[in-house]
Amino acid sequence: MRLLLDFIPILLFFAAYKWHGIYVGTAVLMATTVVQMAIVWWLDKKLSTMHKATLVLILLFGTLTLVLQDERFIKWKPTVLYAAMALALAIALWVYHKNFLKIMLGSQIALPPQIWQQLSIAWIGYCLFMAVINGYVAAYFSTDAWMDFKLWGYVFPVAFIIGQGLYIARHMVEAPEAAPPGASK
Repeated sequence: MRLLLDFIPILLFFAAYKWHGIYVGTAVLMATTVVQMAIVWWLDKKLSTMHKATLVLILLFGTLTLVLQDERFIKWKPTVLYAAMALALAIALWVYHKNFLKIMLGSQIALPPQIWQQLSIAWIGYCLFMAVINGYVAAYFSTDAWMDFKLWGYVFPVAFIIGQGLYIARHMVEAPEAAPPGASK
């Protein structure tokens, strides 16, 4: 259900774009993202940093797109988001010596420190790749081509997540089993 919730705004954005153009699509994306975040807030009683950043960027770039009637803003939103994510991860890792991935996921996944380091570097590289490729398509291709890229470009995050999952599975550390209730020490 959560995965579906994450894809509803983008699916409605594509549908609205195909039927009514980029400006209606942008308005639909903005409205459905607000509703999506309200549902996430209702379910979790909080929004993650990623949710907040996505919401702010969609509303900011969407507003600029609609007010200025310039589709370049909404097309560049993913580039800004991915570049900001890469920058935040890199600064945290190499300047502050903090691993955001471990901070966010360390309570759910047990991995050796060097694997957390490698994952963080992989995420930095992935975010930079996505920022560059979206920026290139946004700058040099038509809006129709950019929309096709956005639709079929989901192969990149899917492949990255699957590859990351396979990599993590090889390096997961077994958590010590708790003694059964009533067992003597």
